[in-house]
Parts: sequence; structure tokens; C-alpha cells
Amino acid sequence: MPETVTVAAEAMATRFEVALHGAPAASLRAAAEEALAEIARLEGMLSLYRPTSEIAHINSRGAQEPVAVSPEVFALLECCIELGEQTRGTFDITLAPLMRCWRFINDTGAVPAAEDLQTARAQCGWPQLRLNPEDTTVRLATEGAMLDLGSIGKGYALEQAAALLQENEFENFLIHGGTSTVCARGVQADGTPWRVAVEHPDADQPPLSIVDLDLENKALSVSGIGGKSFVDEVGIEQGHVIDPRTGRPTQAARVAAVVCDSATVSDAWATALLVEPGLELPRGLRVIH
Repeated sequence: MPETVTVAAEAMATRFEVALHGAPAASLRAAAEEALAEIARLEGMLSLYRPTSEIAHINSRGAQEPVAVSPEVFALLECCIELGEQTRGTFDITLAPLMRCWRFINDTGAVPAAEDLQTARAQCGWPQLRLNPEDTTVRLATEGAMLDLGSIGKGYALEQAAALLQENEFENFLIHGGTSTVCARGVQADGTPWRVAVEHPDADQPPLSIVDLDLENKALSVSGIGGKSFVDEVGIEQGHVIDPRTGRPTQAARVAAVVCDSATVSDAWATALLVEPGLELPRGLRVIH
């Protein structure tokens, strides 16, 4: 049976791993390291937390002047707007002011004052994001508006890393970020599909598999409120996924798992379905119950 090589690295505040086979071990490791380097490159462009990233430049200057971005980032922002429309606004990368208000940025979370919540809500929403395709510049409509691609950046990075592996003629691999988003191509070394377990979301229960999924040329994203959350003064868990319609953490679902062709799309839709589980799904997208 061909050898499977696994290589890991830290990026985007999580652990990424690449497992692949079909070539000598040295070639597999080199290819995996190149794919992980691609993820690190994209983190440098998309991170909310890196002052040199293109997203940070938009956040710091976009309300005062148009900010030029690379065609790659511009195309991703266009994709985000399209996904926002598909999900009826439940996926929204303009919610960073609310994330900051609820103290989910560089903090552990806390209930905001009503006045602060009102101010943050006024700084959010898709009309805040203004794209000019003629010169690939970005503006923000309101002072204090911010972008946060945390709900799509990992999926996008995995999809680009997978594309790089395929360009280098590797056909059989699995790459994941923090086990919450997975991109599978081809099959395992024994010819069977890649198998991924989606675990029970409740923290007071031991890990319990909801379902074992066989993935072949598909992406899987799992989103839950328990990854970053706190319990408020009345005992309700408040997670980091914000409902754009209320400005408050969603209580509609604890976990959402989505399978489709694109890791970018699955990442965004897993977030949207936490906010509104009853959304009409586009063709080719499957929700795991």
C-alpha cells in the first residue's frame, strides 16, 4: 500500500494538517509544506489581527479613503457579498464591530451595554462595504466599520491550498484546519474515501460521533457556538456567531455541518445555518444532521 505522509503547521490561530499519498515521501512532504505555506501567505493577507494585512488596511483607512487591494482579495470580497445575498444576510463579514462589542476579539466575551450594542449595530451591514471594480479599491461607509473574514478565511485558504496541490499533480489528499473545515480530494491509500467524524456539540457530554462522513472530492465545514463562548448572568451560553438581524449571538442552533464542492462556500454556509437553520439551500449543498 502506498505510504501516506502527514504534515502539520499552525496558522490562523489553529492547526492545519495535510495528509497525502501517491509519490515518494520526500516529494509528499515538500508538496504538503508548500500547501501549508500558501495558507500562511493568505493569513498574511486576510487576518483581522495582523496590522500589515490587506483587511487590516481596509479597517484602518477604509472609512477615510479608498484602499487599494490585490485582485485576489477583491475577488474574495465580491464572493463574500454574493454569499451574503444567497444566505439572506445571515453570513456577513461586516460584523466585526459587534464581535468587538461582545468582546470576542482578543477577549473571552461579555454582554455589552445597550448603548454600545446600538452603536456597534449602526457600524455593521452590507451597505458598509463598497467595492470599486475599476481600480480594485475598497471603502467603508461609516467610521468604526470593520471587516472580519474569520467565517470564510479558513475555508478559502484550504481551497487555495488544495488547488495548489492539484496544480502540482497530486490527486489524493485531505487537508483540514482545526478539524472544523476539511477539503478532500481523491481517496485514501487503500482506495476508500477519506472518512471524517462530526462530533456531538454539547460540552457536558463526552465526544460522540453524530455521523461518520465519507468524503471524496468534497469539502466539509462544521460551525458551532461552543468554540468561543461564555455563560451570561442568567446562565445562557453566548457564542461568537452573531445574528446580523439582532446584533446578538445566535441561539438558533448549536452546530451546523455542510458538505459541498467548495470549502469557501461550505465555511460561509455553516456559519449562516447556525443563524438560520431553515435557509433554502442552493443546489449541490448538503446539510449533515
